[in-house]
Amino acid sequence: MTAIATLYASGGKAWIIPTLELRCPAWPAPIYLCAGFDDVLATLETGAKVKFTAAAFDAALPKRDDSGSQTLTFAIDNVTGVAQQLIDQALEARQKITLVFRIFLSSDLSAPAEKPYRMTVLSGFMEGASVQLQAGYSDYINLAWPRRKYTLSFAPCLRYV
Repeated sequence: MTAIATLYASGGKAWIIPTLELRCPAWPAPIYLCAGFDDVLATLETGAKVKFTAAAFDAALPKRDDSGSQTLTFAIDNVTGVAQQLIDQALEARQKITLVFRIFLSSDLSAPAEKPYRMTVLSGFMEGASVQLQAGYSDYINLAWPRRKYTLSFAPCLRYV
């Protein structure tokens, strides 16, 4: 039984620390956030120790339907104008923003308690001191198959069909 499964089953003195990592090639460094009032120094799955800055954020799960969309909404409160500057940098560079959601236990910050969830930020907006990001996994339902388009440059024999 894993440590997080034990915590879910019996409670105890430890608590769950959800974290977010926002990364974009246009930014000088990634942003590390943790839910709570205190900053946390934790070790990633790669072995790197990073400082997660305390922030108020929450995640809304996708609605249950048959659309195949797995879009999660993350709301981050009490942000400054730096967030708007970073969003503008990503838009100007036409680079995608990746989001990594990790769960740590307060009793063991040496590694994430679960496998990290890696998503791509699909859209978002800033309203006042709050940022809302819609992030999702790869959309396999709407993915074209075959992925490669059969054009004359790829398959010259199509000219004779």
